Amino acid sequence: MKKNTYPLTTKENLLPFILITTLFFLWGMAFGMLDVLNKHFQDVLHISKAKSGMIQFSVYIAYFLMAIPAGIFMKRYGYKRGIVMGLLLFAVGAYVIVSASILQSFWSFLIGLFIVGCGLASLETAANPYTTRLGPKETAEQRINFSQSFNGLAWIIGPIVGGLFILGNHAGADGNQLHSLIMPYLIIGTVVLLISIVYIRTPLPEIVEETTNDKGVKVQKSLFKHRHFVLGVIAQFAYVAAQTGIFSFFVNYMTDPKLTPHFDKETAAFMLGIGGFGLFMVGRVSGTFIMKYMNPTRLLAIYSLMSVLLLPVISLRLGMVSIVALFLSFFFMSIMYPTIFSLGIKNMGEQTKRASSFIVMAIVGGAVFPIFMGWIADISSMAIGFFAPIPCFLFILYYALKGHKIRA
Repeated sequence: MKKNTYPLTTKENLLPFILITTLFFLWGMAFGMLDVLNKHFQDVLHISKAKSGMIQFSVYIAYFLMAIPAGIFMKRYGYKRGIVMGLLLFAVGAYVIVSASILQSFWSFLIGLFIVGCGLASLETAANPYTTRLGPKETAEQRINFSQSFNGLAWIIGPIVGGLFILGNHAGADGNQLHSLIMPYLIIGTVVLLISIVYIRTPLPEIVEETTNDKGVKVQKSLFKHRHFVLGVIAQFAYVAAQTGIFSFFVNYMTDPKLTPHFDKETAAFMLGIGGFGLFMVGRVSGTFIMKYMNPTRLLAIYSLMSVLLLPVISLRLGMVSIVALFLSFFFMSIMYPTIFSLGIKNMGEQTKRASSFIVMAIVGGAVFPIFMGWIADISSMAIGFFAPIPCFLFILYYALKGHKIRA
């Protein structure tokens, strides 16, 4: 295999690259904590698995509604102001969650998550394409996978924090069942607010999108006539749907009494962080390295095929074999989001910001799929629900093999 000799980034872009990479850690933490909440609300508020899927719905529907406005905002005001807007929305949402927890209101909690989701959508609409521009275009996929590795690190920490401070704590002295949510989200809101101040005071270069493609030809086609972009939006929808379903119901699967062995919810949350998201991060870091020697599309094809093969093993509840398969699925999902994102916006020239908005909108797949997967679990079993993501990974396999190719 021929080694890619282009650098990951350049000296003048190093500081902006570091600052942007911190954003990936922030929203990874938010999502990592999110995935332990389903089981928590099922237990303390006695709601169904399908209704607990509204937790993910609230965040991911915000992506669908906010991505285009965020893209329009950034086209007019630039990446930096788009990032600051996202951070402020994130902080406000966290404080609304604190209020909702004090009031013990599930629906107010969902409103807070929706505002957090609007902030995260703004951050992703800005940070993902911005990262691909902070260095040679030949290492764009490597660069975004490297930044997303810190997202993976935060996914490890998030469930551990959730397990220790949310699942591991009981009602407050006043009988408040949501008491354990107050302090974690108060801290998150304050930290994010402070980071927004850092961004306001730090100069970041504004990148002007190119008006020509890699061959020097002016980009004139309508956005939706770029086939690789349209299929990239669909592939991202499929990936986030599958990822969110698997992440959200990991704790439910591991605590299923019909699984041998099975675990309590605090242990399962810890295993989600250390085992599941640990492998997820290892996959991102190793994927960044492997892409120096292997075409990113070929690696994406191999990983999506492995995901298709692992899901039936998980669903059959074969004891430790199925548990190992579940953990391995995290590893093979690791590179999919950033790689699909980078492939989808490739050669889009001055339409990059708008294209990024639509790919971020595709994250709405995470809004609908946990509800669907939870419904299957309610009428059948959690294990059977793990058959549902297979068609999603099959489409990603097609995109990796053929759909990503750019046509003149």
